[in-house]
Amino acid sequence: MAKRVQLVLSQDISKLGNQGDLVDVAPGYARNYLIPRGLGYRATPGVLKQVERRREEERQRLAQIKQDAEAMKTAIATIGLFTIKKEVGADDAIFGTVTSDEVAEVIQTMTGKEIDRRDIEVPSINKLGEYTVLVKLHSEVTAELKLRVAS
Repeated sequence: MAKRVQLVLSQDISKLGNQGDLVDVAPGYARNYLIPRGLGYRATPGVLKQVERRREEERQRLAQIKQDAEAMKTAIATIGLFTIKKEVGADDAIFGTVTSDEVAEVIQTMTGKEIDRRDIEVPSINKLGEYTVLVKLHSEVTAELKLRVAS
């Protein structure tokens, strides 16, 4: 059996790996397909150090994003109660409904940080009262905020 060749991928390749991954491939596959098309390059000690440094930088960047999300969750918990004013009809029923756009706007005015409306889960709100809204700040961080709908 032929010896395997180690390459570092310069692009994502399905069923093989992602950019920056160290993969073992057949020598013919490396020599005839991956290297000529610029999809990978030989793994040398210097290249491996660069790849490891890039991975560490990426890990630190992702950790910083998660830390920022945790700080935002703490800010939302500190504020406690967010209020949205709506017009009211009979039996404390509001005209229309509370949307995620309105919740995102209230969060931005109170905290100064912008949150994407698609990351906000608003329950069906048709009456005055207090409700719990879930805000996904990061894939691992979700904040609950109390929302008061007032007239």
